[in-house]
Amino acid sequence: MITYSTRGTCSKQIVYDLDEENRIHNLKFIGGCSGNLQGIARLVEGKKAEEIIPLLRGIRCRSNTSCPDQLAQSLIEELSKRP
Repeated sequence: MITYSTRGTCSKQIVYDLDEENRIHNLKFIGGCSGNLQGIARLVEGKKAEEIIPLLRGIRCRSNTSCPDQLAQSLIEELSKRP
């Protein structure tokens, strides 16, 4: 389980799993707008991180970021740790 502490958003953390093919599973946002974030979680379930990053990166809400943008940032960080 990967835990990412968000910056500049209502949600405080993002937790998820990435499998060996970089597919996202069990995504949950801690805090934030529950309905919207549950929707994002369902939409990205089973999708490859490389597919999701360009879709969500750069979406702005407050503090020049958003929950979707923070998910993209988390995925970028996590992929950079993998061989």
